[in-house]
Amino acid sequence: MAWSVDFNRGSEPAPDLPLWREMFVGIEAVLLHASPVYYGLGVPKGDGSAVIVIPGFLGTDAYLTEMYAWLYRLDYKPYFSGIGLNADCPNLIIRRSLNATIDRAVRETGRKVHLIGHSLGGMIAVSAAGQRPRDIASVITLGSPFRGKLVHPNVQRAAEIVRKLIQERHGREVLPACYTSRCPCDFVECLSQELTAQVKMTAVYTRTDGVVDWHYCMSGDPAVDVEAPGTHVGLAFNPSVYAIMAKRLAEARQDQLTAHTPLT
Repeated sequence: MAWSVDFNRGSEPAPDLPLWREMFVGIEAVLLHASPVYYGLGVPKGDGSAVIVIPGFLGTDAYLTEMYAWLYRLDYKPYFSGIGLNADCPNLIIRRSLNATIDRAVRETGRKVHLIGHSLGGMIAVSAAGQRPRDIASVITLGSPFRGKLVHPNVQRAAEIVRKLIQERHGREVLPACYTSRCPCDFVECLSQELTAQVKMTAVYTRTDGVVDWHYCMSGDPAVDVEAPGTHVGLAFNPSVYAIMAKRLAEARQDQLTAHTPLT
């Protein structure tokens, strides 16, 4: 199965996305702190392996601090992405920032790393894993439209502004079709290909997403796709999502152990 992505589908009708639902993100954050999952209770513990968290469109690592701290409590070795504001060419983000973080995580832990990306951050995670599968154990996307992007009109307008700024900032460093599905860069090319079997993929989506069309956040494989309740923004703070992440990280670890266990 091939995946596709588009940052700029101006010819398609705008999806009917109730952006007002995103106001409930505060409730999800409160519920997270009241959940035993937040304190590492009732979920599988980590093994010291590295987990890199990647922010979504127009976000920075700062809003993923809760997730970072939670991973630390679970005995993983968390890393912020180091990409700064996620409002730049994704291809350059991977090449100039994220790859350096992956290299450091591999060097410091001596093993493959896990990537967790929220929204556009998940798309960046998928592409990075496609470019260097030997270094990636698993990818978890949270509300990431990696199969094609239909977003709320307000978000689309912001993306178009960012696209113009990218062209002005980088000039010939980026291709003319940068930030569209027509761009022949490594980011789009790898994003359109299915990950190898050695990289465990998890795609978390919510049917009440007010920012992106949730249908594009699914791979179509029931072994990959996991539904969660809540908002798009709240996927980064949702206790149900945290339980899913803990379970899938543990399963990825077991898959790695099984792959390296010699047959007798």
